[in-house]
Amino acid sequence: MDVNAAVAALAALAGVCTGVIAMLAFRWSERDQARPTRTSLHTDPVLPPGVDTVLSVLRSSAVVLDESDSVVKASSAAYALGLVRGGKLAIEPMLNMARDTRRDGEIRQVELDLPRRGTGRGEALAVSARVAPLGSRLVLLLVEDLTEARRIEAVRRDFVANVSHELKTPTGALSLLSEAVMDASDDPEAVTRFAGRMQIEATRLTNLVQELIDLSRVQNDDPLEDSEPVRVDELVAEAIDRSRHTASTKQITMASGGNPDLFVWGSRGQLAAALGNLVENAVNYSPARTRVGIAARKITAPGGDLIEIAVTDQGIGIPDKDKERIFERFYRVDPARSRATGGTGLGLAIVKHVAASHGGEVTVWSTEGQGSTFTLRLPEAGAVRDRSRPASPTPDLMTEPLPAPEVLP
Repeated sequence: MDVNAAVAALAALAGVCTGVIAMLAFRWSERDQARPTRTSLHTDPVLPPGVDTVLSVLRSSAVVLDESDSVVKASSAAYALGLVRGGKLAIEPMLNMARDTRRDGEIRQVELDLPRRGTGRGEALAVSARVAPLGSRLVLLLVEDLTEARRIEAVRRDFVANVSHELKTPTGALSLLSEAVMDASDDPEAVTRFAGRMQIEATRLTNLVQELIDLSRVQNDDPLEDSEPVRVDELVAEAIDRSRHTASTKQITMASGGNPDLFVWGSRGQLAAALGNLVENAVNYSPARTRVGIAARKITAPGGDLIEIAVTDQGIGIPDKDKERIFERFYRVDPARSRATGGTGLGLAIVKHVAASHGGEVTVWSTEGQGSTFTLRLPEAGAVRDRSRPASPTPDLMTEPLPAPEVLP
């Protein structure tokens, strides 16, 4: 009995000791978890309440710096612009502004040109940076990308300057020619020659004003307001008829081909003007006794079927350095030749805008000395096409060759 009692007492004592040790370990663990560590000091939120939510909805790129210039918070746009790298603000002028603001509490703003990341060209990002104190220890940096705004402003300035120049040239010529006519009133032959030149300049001025009106109209009008199903073959025929006289004078053959059972949705007037400009350019920039072709077909695209209208010429071609700029207003690859053909430099700008407003695009392929192909792609009016499809099957342009083109003198 004494032995059993001793064993029981020892077991009870061991249980009490185990319980005490477990309780002490638990308490120690709780205290250790509550103690701030280096990691917890770094990850605990230090932004004032609500600031994180406000920064997430700002359009500007936002960066918050602490007293050691470490990034506490940065928006995805800040990373995209290359402002933050490796947890630090990578733009030295902005970092200096943040330090000055942290020191004296004054709000600072500056405009900078930053190198564009990922490009080997000398392009730069124009930004506006504003620094302000955020509480007692933090500094807030807001960066606004001004690149697109500056580009639009430059385009506007160039447009005004080009319009002024283009209008001044023919009006100045008309003034000089009228004086020449007055001085040569007793010379019928000179009067006839000067009058012919006046007609040319007056025509150029009329064309320029009309294209300015057309460009303004396609920019302001919504093509969806008067949209209708438009037959592609009618657009092609209208474009050919528009340049028939010039082509006949230069002995240029115009040929059309493709499936006639094609429709696009949009403003008939805008689409006719766009395709007419492409054909007119092809004729104007082609040598005599060459060929201009217009072909239409349907192509399959991920977002839906498209109608592709290609205008091909055998002209002088376009240098590679000019291909990206030919759709700019008033831009001319060869200004001297444009003056000779009466071009204003607005035709392709109108084409580009019409294509974009109709949900399509215009592209160019060209080789100097071999010619160019301008391709206009527009969404197909599928429902109208299905209703208009004849009972007999028509050739599929994707699997069968185009029919023989109709040659129009």
